[in-house]
Amino acid sequence: MVGKDKFNDEFDKKAKKAFPAQIHMLSGCQDIHTSGDVTNVGRFKLPSAQDQAGGACTAALLRMLYAARESACDQDLSWVRLLRSMKQNLKAKGIDHIPQLTSSRLTDVNMPCVFVNPDHPRGTKRAVLIGINYSGQEGELAGCHNDVRNMKVYLETIHLFKPEHILILMDDGIHSPPTKRNIMNAYDGLARQTKAGDTVFCQYVGHGGRVQNKADGFDGTLIPIDFRTSGHISGDDILQELIKPMPSGAFVTYLMDCCHSGTGKMRYNSEQML
Repeated sequence: MVGKDKFNDEFDKKAKKAFPAQIHMLSGCQDIHTSGDVTNVGRFKLPSAQDQAGGACTAALLRMLYAARESACDQDLSWVRLLRSMKQNLKAKGIDHIPQLTSSRLTDVNMPCVFVNPDHPRGTKRAVLIGINYSGQEGELAGCHNDVRNMKVYLETIHLFKPEHILILMDDGIHSPPTKRNIMNAYDGLARQTKAGDTVFCQYVGHGGRVQNKADGFDGTLIPIDFRTSGHISGDDILQELIKPMPSGAFVTYLMDCCHSGTGKMRYNSEQML
């Protein structure tokens, strides 16, 4: 036990150096839940929407959070209870996915889950919310825009995010389109604006994929609206542009509601407890 504690302490030191901010990544499924692996991005086609659970994670998450609040036990809602409840909610809908939690720190999953910086609850709260329906394309999804709108309402009403601090990218002809450049610029800008004590919430609802890499086989990807010309957004892209640049003292939550979202390239995950 002493050896294990020493290992965790040493790893936490390394983790804090690699990821200065405290980061939680919530995902809708394990990496093994797939939609279509990609070996040639130029030939990639969006997976069929018929078998997709796009948006199911967001809907299950919000359902559990609102239910806990209505029963006045939201302060006692732990990570493990939240994820198990989400899993049960998804299973009841015929979706056999296992929600995942990945963290940049060793996390006690029996402690209450929080989405606002507990050390600085009055710090600036910022969000980037992305929903892609791929309108008019093969593999078009239906509910991603609604998931973003519902999350925006939750953040504003429950956690008092200001509308001017919430950036939305959607392919609805109203908001800025979720192109690869716009997504990466949004992440880069968010990292640059964030200061110690701030709260950050990111949401991605859309298709996910996988591309081959030379290191360990495959990387999970996000699929922007212009993937045919610009390619995918890899986990390393997000790591370098959003995660690593976040400053120490920032509190970040990233909800990835797509296939191949089970790993976040960080140390600790919740798969074993479900």
